[in-house]
Amino acid sequence: MKILVTGGAGFIGSNFIHYWLKKYPDDSIVNLDVLIYAENLENLLEVENNQNYKFVKGDIGDKVLVDGLVEEVDLIVNFAAESHVDRSVMDAENFIKTNVLGTYVLLEAAKNNGLKRFHHISTDEVYGHLGASDPAFTETTPYAPRSPYSASKAASDHLVRAYYQTYGLPITISNCSNNYGPYQFPEKLIPLFITNLIEGKKVPVYGDGLNVRDWLYVEDHCRAIDVILKKGKIGETYCIGGDSEKTNQEITKKIIELLGKDESSIEYVKDRLGHDRRYAINFSKIKNELGWEPSINFEEGMEKTIEWYKNNEAWWKNIKTGDYQKYYEKQYGK
Repeated sequence: MKILVTGGAGFIGSNFIHYWLKKYPDDSIVNLDVLIYAENLENLLEVENNQNYKFVKGDIGDKVLVDGLVEEVDLIVNFAAESHVDRSVMDAENFIKTNVLGTYVLLEAAKNNGLKRFHHISTDEVYGHLGASDPAFTETTPYAPRSPYSASKAASDHLVRAYYQTYGLPITISNCSNNYGPYQFPEKLIPLFITNLIEGKKVPVYGDGLNVRDWLYVEDHCRAIDVILKKGKIGETYCIGGDSEKTNQEITKKIIELLGKDESSIEYVKDRLGHDRRYAINFSKIKNELGWEPSINFEEGMEKTIEWYKNNEAWWKNIKTGDYQKYYEKQYGK
């Protein structure tokens, strides 16, 4: 099987490529990525010389490029997205271009090239937020996005479903909770806090630190996508959760504990605009229908993650200094 992975130089996409090539060495992957600031080809150094892996620098909004690539593959897994909420609050334009218009271009190419199988990666943020005692999100929770980022992802989800209903495009969608693990860009909470503490810096906690997220180790997410691609029902959506609801304060204290620091490292900062209070995922559908559930609990996942960042200081220091961009600028230009 030949797979087009979009956004494969990003955090989840690169983990998926590593996972897939290891598990299915006879399959081949084409990685299409425009290499925005959060994408990093150093994530894929281990596979760049693999004969079954090919990188293509390009935008999912480039109709000619996308159409030519889709023509040659059997399956599309769409990770490509602008995903940082704070950045969407400051400037939403790129989120609309990539997450909505880019998804449209991919869907058109899939439709026009023999209705290629299309799996779309989405987020629990499309469902809005929850109160402390509200039941967790399910596949039937009404959409209620609250940031430009989540609104753009909600729009892309609707487009994907529309192409199934209108054209019969064989699609599946997965809405996941917050991922963490190796290769995560260090502007996100967990890698930012880990790397700051390693460097002897403080960690900035928004507001009172009581915002709650459900945390999913990225390898478990990759396994879930695999199960959906192999056994999922066409046209269906599957929620993927980590069964690990934690406040930001709990996360912070756990990282501090595992790194042998103390709470003087915490710096409380002004809260994010429109900061959603709680997300939680009920993953009973994928568990009951497809047999998936998370295999790595939060304690184990956090230990593995911290160990990875300790052992890969050059990787994240290159990002914090901006030197990581020189790697692909040398090969592909700015």
